[in-house]
Amino acid sequence: MNSIKQFNVDRADFERTSLTEVPLPSREVLPDDGLLVKIDRFAFTANNITYAMLGDSMKYWQLFPAPDGFGNIPVWGFGDVIASKHSQIEEGERLFGYFPMATHLVIEATDVSKRGLRDGAAHRQGVAPVYNAYARVGADPAFAGRQGDYQALLRPLFMLSFLVDDFLAEAEFFGAQQVVLSSASSKTAFGLAHLLHTGRPSIRVIGFTSGRHSAFAASLGCYHEIVPYDRIDTLLPEQATAFVDMAGNAELRSRLHRHFGARLVYSGRVGMTHQDTAEAHDLPGAKPSWFFAPDQIRKRAKEWGPGGIDQRFSAAWAGLVPMLEKSLTIVEGGGVEAVEEVYRQTLAGQVAPSEGHMVSLVGR
Repeated sequence: MNSIKQFNVDRADFERTSLTEVPLPSREVLPDDGLLVKIDRFAFTANNITYAMLGDSMKYWQLFPAPDGFGNIPVWGFGDVIASKHSQIEEGERLFGYFPMATHLVIEATDVSKRGLRDGAAHRQGVAPVYNAYARVGADPAFAGRQGDYQALLRPLFMLSFLVDDFLAEAEFFGAQQVVLSSASSKTAFGLAHLLHTGRPSIRVIGFTSGRHSAFAASLGCYHEIVPYDRIDTLLPEQATAFVDMAGNAELRSRLHRHFGARLVYSGRVGMTHQDTAEAHDLPGAKPSWFFAPDQIRKRAKEWGPGGIDQRFSAAWAGLVPMLEKSLTIVEGGGVEAVEEVYRQTLAGQVAPSEGHMVSLVGR
């Protein structure tokens, strides 16, 4: 392959996509300490649609430049260094991190250590540090084979689940006796439900989902109750409740606020897969607020010290993996058509919750 292919979406109309192709740079024209990375495979989930919807406000679009009017959705995945101008990084190194939907990426390597590196390119600054960090995983069995697929599909999402769980527990659940999660079959939701169910025995965990996903959500074993979206009124309204919104469905959020009223003691927005984001005003109960993961990371990094987050997260991850092995089927695809198909299925909400898609723009 002598060119870089990049899959882009229209920032004003996600239904429109384009493929751009530019010549593959030689080692000689790479920047100082530059790396040319061939992107081997990446995960695509509903979380990536959230990245697109927040592309301007959270600066996701600036990470991987695209033609005017288009954006490149960031993805989590694996790449192999095929050319290097950095003395500490050899060709053949395998990296895990944030990549474009593309066949290759040029990285300006900085802060290189035995465990990882950071992309110091000017256009990638001003975002949360995690989005510019790459782990050197070639010798790490936790990132190899199927275990690596789980990492790409769930690690970023489960980190969010982990941080929300920690935030709620620190706040003593705002006095709630139960936590309600929308999109119960989504990977971020069932990761949080797993943590609540296994680590917070006094909290009842309720999942909202569509009828077609109810059986899968129930099979996970981490919800005390699964409630279809059209049955919200069956919940006891006098129970103090915390709501974690994974979907960003304004109509659902309004219904839930009006059902629980003042007994809705927390309303946190985590995801945004619904494109209709019109917000109702003067909702009863707690004011809806965004949960911003980097704030919780900074807080805990200071309080727990070096390695504190990683140690706790690794223990939580080890407890999640058996559920993934039992419940998640990995679906692989290669080539432009396969990537576009997965993108459109995810955009339309048509991916089965039991599936995890690992794709590549490089044909298989």
